[in-house]
Amino acid sequence: MNYTYLRRLYARRAELEAKLELYDARYCFGEEEVDDGTENELKQRIEEISEEIAALEHSPG
Repeated sequence: MNYTYLRRLYARRAELEAKLELYDARYCFGEEEVDDGTENELKQRIEEISEEIAALEHSPG
């Protein structure tokens, strides 16, 4: 298993999750809701990375 690549995936997922949290937090500060696709794009990318991580963690070798 390529642990370096796996660690990078974990870090990238954490980065995207933080961006999603900041995006969601905008509403707490009175920002207007803007549906520019950013939220869906971040969620989709997080899901893709999570699937890749799961595949790597469960692969032999």
